Amino acid sequence: MPENAVPENPARASPADRRAWWGLVAISLGVSLVVVDFTIVNVVMPPIIDDLELSAFGAQWIQESYAIVLAALLLVMGRLSDILGARRLFMVGTVVFGLASVAAAVSPTGELLIAGRIAQGVGGAIVMPTSLALLNLTFRGPDRGKAFAVWGSTIGAAAAVGPLLGGRLADYSWRWAFGINIAVVVLILVGVMRFLRPSLRRPGRIDAGGAVASVLGLGLLAFALIEGRNYGWWEPRKDFGPFGDGTGLSVVPVSLIVAVVCLALFLFLQVRRTRGNGTAPLMDTSLFAIKSFSTGNLATLVIALAEFGMLAVLPLWLQYALGYSPLRTGLLVFVVAVGSFFASGASFGMAERIGPLGLVRIGLALEAAGLPVFGLLADRDSQWWVIAIALFLYGMGVGFATARITDVVLADVPPWQAGQGSGIQSAARQLGSALGIAVLTSTFFTALASDLSHRLVRLGTPGATADQLSSAVSDSAGAMISGLGNDPRTASAADAARDAMSHAVRISGWTCAALLVLGMLATFLVPRPGQGTRQRGGRQPAEAASNAAIDAGRLHT
Repeated sequence: MPENAVPENPARASPADRRAWWGLVAISLGVSLVVVDFTIVNVVMPPIIDDLELSAFGAQWIQESYAIVLAALLLVMGRLSDILGARRLFMVGTVVFGLASVAAAVSPTGELLIAGRIAQGVGGAIVMPTSLALLNLTFRGPDRGKAFAVWGSTIGAAAAVGPLLGGRLADYSWRWAFGINIAVVVLILVGVMRFLRPSLRRPGRIDAGGAVASVLGLGLLAFALIEGRNYGWWEPRKDFGPFGDGTGLSVVPVSLIVAVVCLALFLFLQVRRTRGNGTAPLMDTSLFAIKSFSTGNLATLVIALAEFGMLAVLPLWLQYALGYSPLRTGLLVFVVAVGSFFASGASFGMAERIGPLGLVRIGLALEAAGLPVFGLLADRDSQWWVIAIALFLYGMGVGFATARITDVVLADVPPWQAGQGSGIQSAARQLGSALGIAVLTSTFFTALASDLSHRLVRLGTPGATADQLSSAVSDSAGAMISGLGNDPRTASAADAARDAMSHAVRISGWTCAALLVLGMLATFLVPRPGQGTRQRGGRQPAEAASNAAIDAGRLHT
């Protein structure tokens, strides 16, 4: 199709052809790259530390700079998707991610590796909202529900594939964890150019003031949530610039305050500009008049609180309490991916009978059924097959819930606002994940340190020494347990640490299950299909409005 042609009205399109489904494969590969690089680094970090002689601070920022940058840029990239076209920007993001992966793979120093990870975060922030916008524009009706199901299950599966891939690549070189991305990037670009049509564009300018406020607000909020445990939620545990022992105040509360101010300013600007005062808004707040969009994003945030937190702590327990190798840990966590894809395939035949909201609730029920297995049975003698059953149930729940919630959120968003809507939905998911990981890791490590201290005291260890040792085990994320076990003098302390870590997993399992129940309740705020259009009287339903807009020729490729 020529670049200046007007595409077929997607709201009236016929069922997707084979080219569109191959395009979905390319989109899913792009999403997989972004998600895998969240989790793969956790497994290959030890050899990175040894090879580049990293400090704890450097290792921490290799892991977390990626997530912070990605969260900060999601809304901006969603708006750019509408202005420049989703397909074009998706390809740009894929190229940026690929070049950043090359830079990371060949980095001779920790500083350059961190720079590569920051650039990967920029590429990921482009890919995530544009991938959703492409799906929203390419598929309609039942086909769109299927496409969103594949997209959502890809997220859950890719998060589980990361540890497996990292465990395997760690046997060769940590650099392959980044270098392998290049081949996938080439496949994605070929697939997008071959199978996806040029996307709708809505010429306009970016809201510079809103962009700065959103980037600072979201970036600082993500930083505070991710780094709270490391730097201290109020009293400083480590120095960060001028904040620390000298001021008696951690950088985290300062970041939270500045984030709230920036986000409040951002919302003020967006409401003002949505009403027609000056520059077009970065985030059209009239989207929140669509009830399925506003309540669906609330449900997305709450669900994300629970879904990714457990995957952050589970590999630590498997490796340091149960003694699994990185590869065996990856294989077991991969069961989540198996369950996710199984449920995604099953959902195709169930969607028309039950509806997307029904599938989301079934998924949350399955996740909530799997997590109490850890709450009830986790100990240092847990059998792998019991863990596998729980993870399969959990994965099936992710395949139903995560896959279909996106369809619910974007169902009534007009095509010319697909990028903005996708950026908001991606931001809700990302912030929910960051908050969930913050809550779950804080719960996990607090429970670990407290329980271990009590166990050590019962073994006859002096109270001050018990507190010091339990804090050291917690700060190492359990990595020092194997060292304690190798010394006969501290073998009993190692056993106590394994038991305490199992106790922490039980607490985390129940916490996640409770959050999932909260997510289930949030879904009852979401209207049924056909009732999620704009609430303002006299306004057209979203799809009718999109038809009118396209027919009037307001959209261009």
